[in-house]
Amino acid sequence: MNYPAHFVAFDLGATSGRTILATLHEDGRLETEEINRFPNAIMKVNGVSHWNIYSLYENIKDGLKGVARRGILPISVAVDTWGVDIAGVAPDGSLIGLPVAYRDSRFCPANTAEFFEKVMSKRELYGHTGIQTLDFNTVFQLYALRDTFAMKAAEKIGFVPDIISYLLSGNLITEYTIASTGAILDAKKRDFDPVILAAVGLDTAKFGPIVAPGTKIGTLTPELCAETGLPPVPVIAVGGHDTASAVAAIPAEGNDWAYLSSGTWSLMGVETEEPVVNDASFDYNMTNEGGVEHTIRLLKNITGMWVLEECLKCWKAEGVTYTYPQLVAMAAEAPAFKCFIDTDATCFVAPANMPKAIEEYCAATGQEAPQNHGEFVRCIFESLALKYRHVLNLFKEVAHAPISRLNVIGGGSRNALLNQFTASAINLPVVAGPAECTALGNILMQAKAAGYVDSLGALREIVRKNVKTETYQPEAPEAWDEPYSRFVEILAKA
Repeated sequence: MNYPAHFVAFDLGATSGRTILATLHEDGRLETEEINRFPNAIMKVNGVSHWNIYSLYENIKDGLKGVARRGILPISVAVDTWGVDIAGVAPDGSLIGLPVAYRDSRFCPANTAEFFEKVMSKRELYGHTGIQTLDFNTVFQLYALRDTFAMKAAEKIGFVPDIISYLLSGNLITEYTIASTGAILDAKKRDFDPVILAAVGLDTAKFGPIVAPGTKIGTLTPELCAETGLPPVPVIAVGGHDTASAVAAIPAEGNDWAYLSSGTWSLMGVETEEPVVNDASFDYNMTNEGGVEHTIRLLKNITGMWVLEECLKCWKAEGVTYTYPQLVAMAAEAPAFKCFIDTDATCFVAPANMPKAIEEYCAATGQEAPQNHGEFVRCIFESLALKYRHVLNLFKEVAHAPISRLNVIGGGSRNALLNQFTASAINLPVVAGPAECTALGNILMQAKAAGYVDSLGALREIVRKNVKTETYQPEAPEAWDEPYSRFVEILAKA
């Protein structure tokens, strides 16, 4: 192995993206540098919600140019993104329009209900895929879009990270972890489910071949090499779903832990060797998504900081902005346990005014609504901590190993107040960090593909050596018992 070894990760989230240059040294030190950061936002065109994939591609090219300007030759590059969304590729190889975003109004309860009525039952779909029912799952997107020009004209269909890798390399594949998010794979065979594809008028020929994380897709196209100044660097399939990459880099040992990827979405789960598809996992709407190195991420999606982010947008429109430390201070000073919301309630999916939606939810559940911005923030933080307790209790029922701690990763791991609330609510230690787990997982899976890392355990050992974590111990956990009982009653009311 030649050291230092350089890798480039394109880490794209639902609100922003960035290019990360990583350098791995022989002694296990890992250094990272952000080359560029750029916005990513849902854009509406004629009433349809899209992702501007061409803007993302231009920013990715700028990242490659930044690497070239530093005189660095990376061993490889790789892409990870959010899940479920897809795009069509025309027979001439061009993209057909812009990918439709998962928050498009067509991906709604009515569309899902129609699928279950006309195509197959909820239990039958779950029995095939082991994937929880979410209105924006790829299978429901395909059903909603089945008569659109983009889907009819598409020779191939690709998930967003695979489409971006296609733009980089010219080769279209289907990376396993990203495909597993969409409820179109057979959970046990870990391959396309022909029954489900046929139900939405497709077959496996519409997709690129499924590949495992660590597979070489191709190299940068000649056009990109000429434009960026880089040679034909290999493009690697990593955990294309950002949570798959993030969980790969959790600095945990043993198997007695659960994880919480905390950001716009909160994803809580445990790592297993095989999918868990049974009556309990179905009743609890748990999902079995693919992980790296043949693992399964048994998890539940929880609407996370989306609610706060939408409140901040409304307050900004009113001329009020806050720094994150200000938000935490406001929440800490607000009265405890005044009111709670279920962040997963449908009224919080895409309201025009999030604070008003919270007020209406409180009225509908017999609670006094927040009276100021600090109370709104505290309501959101406490509600999330209580929801984490509720979901963790479900995993304790189905997990094959005891759960003795919760690893919190992602941007939310920096929220000390929420971490402390969570530790106290669940009465378990919370180990927070790293915040940049997704990029680390992307980078180190590239390193594994190149032979610099030999196992998932070795990958996590590198993370432990290079990242400082913070542990939060429960404080007065008994004080959360009565609020939790009220929270469960509110869940039943809503």
